[in-house]
Amino acid sequence: MRDNSVVVESSTPPVLRFADRFNVAVPFIDRHLAEGRAGRTAIRTTTESVSYRALAERVNRCGNALAGLGVGRGERVLMAIKDSPEFIYSFFGAIKSGAIPVPVNTMLRADDYAFLIDDSECAAFVYSPEFAATAEAALARSRRRPRNVLPTEGNDGLAGLMARADTALAAAPSAADDDCFWLYSSGSTGNPKGVVHAHRDMVCTGERVAVRTHGATGDDVFLSASKLFHSYGFGNALTFPLWVGGTAALSDRRVTPESMFELVERLRPTLFYGVPTLYAQQLRALEAATPDLSSLRLCLSAGEALPADVFRRWKERTGLTILDGLGSTEMLHMFVANTEAACRPGTSGMVVPGFEARIVTERGEPAAPGEIGKVFAKGESRAKYYWKHEEKTAATMLDDGWLDTGDMYYRDEDGYFVYCGRGDDMIKVGALWCSPFEIEARLVEHPLVLEAAVVGRADGDGLTKPEAFVVLRDAAAAADGALGDALRAHCRDGLDRYKYPRWINFVDDLPKTATGKIQRFRLRGRDEAAAGPGRGGRRG
Repeated sequence: MRDNSVVVESSTPPVLRFADRFNVAVPFIDRHLAEGRAGRTAIRTTTESVSYRALAERVNRCGNALAGLGVGRGERVLMAIKDSPEFIYSFFGAIKSGAIPVPVNTMLRADDYAFLIDDSECAAFVYSPEFAATAEAALARSRRRPRNVLPTEGNDGLAGLMARADTALAAAPSAADDDCFWLYSSGSTGNPKGVVHAHRDMVCTGERVAVRTHGATGDDVFLSASKLFHSYGFGNALTFPLWVGGTAALSDRRVTPESMFELVERLRPTLFYGVPTLYAQQLRALEAATPDLSSLRLCLSAGEALPADVFRRWKERTGLTILDGLGSTEMLHMFVANTEAACRPGTSGMVVPGFEARIVTERGEPAAPGEIGKVFAKGESRAKYYWKHEEKTAATMLDDGWLDTGDMYYRDEDGYFVYCGRGDDMIKVGALWCSPFEIEARLVEHPLVLEAAVVGRADGDGLTKPEAFVVLRDAAAAADGALGDALRAHCRDGLDRYKYPRWINFVDDLPKTATGKIQRFRLRGRDEAAAGPGRGGRRG
């Protein structure tokens, strides 16, 4: 095989064969010039379009600029860069030059960045100018200052260095299973962990998920509400379009229903990747708005399971299907997913061909259909290890190639995966497992409910029962003292009776991670005062 090449065999699932010498920047960037796509649009924003020819040149310039700074093979480049062409130049420029890019959440505080600077031991810290004040505060608090600190713009920044750098760059020698890039886990229950991925991983998700599961082609334009620093958005708007030779539609705007509708109208994507919370908010906005969504052929969802009611209402309102799936930072993207040919609302779909997934009970046995257990996944895109976390690596990334995801699921009679929650979110009521997501999905079917989160709470006898936190479509409805009883009755009518929430709290919003996942752990143990006043006020 030719150096830096990958062969995708036409089997089902497709077998991926990598050259002994393999740098993933070549098939994702350089290959498109060799295959005649130089003049096609690789990146589109509201202010510019970047061709594949220009992309390749700027990736090379960036790689040469980083090498010129003395960033060596295997050294980390910490990237606090907004969704923009500069993100892609920096990411693939680092890889092609032999360095390791580490994209991080652009919505963090100075203390968080200080931790990431110290933890990654980065040789370079590159940031968008908007984050300069936070970056400098972080550097002042960190224990070690990187050798190179620079903004993406300006004559003395990365842009200036790129302008003076050579346009030719030979790919640094590497192998398909060498360390390639990191993504940091969300850190929702502690400090984030560096998740180390190999060169082969992006190829695996690009071919198995984008091409074989979502049906993506070079004619598609990809728009993601989830940002590039997160594994979901990273696939949606970076690896997927650049694998198939399509167009990445990028925006650094704050995500709101209105901003995403405007971007769909201006950037004309064919594939839209959202999260369940956003789809619910967009449905509310569609009651008064009539955006032009005619460019879209398909919508996709991940982050948390998509309620069947949101799927149904979106389909009725827009005519578009939302394909839900299950993925993780450690697996890089989805490994269980719905497809257009096999889509069941209220489920995460079935195993993506080329991956494996199994459900294991508390007893360590394979779960029977309908029996709740923990999901283990296996596939070529699984991360190699957690940086500086040997015990966590050993406990989560098992020697036989399996990943303990921590997600609780069961399989229905046809093999579709049905979400129940994270392992530490599950509630045991009267010795029976209870899924918070099942109760939340029932609550959002009520016409007055926009969002809901359910956790376990001890009653007066010390026994655990479900407690719900509800965001209403119209906050004024919380003044109805009978609404709590109505919602409890709504749950009892649609669920096993022991699952209904004993307490219902009306709140203005729910705590979430930067990527839209509900942080149920922040709702556990709220005292009466924090939960709101008595019945007839904010508690029902």
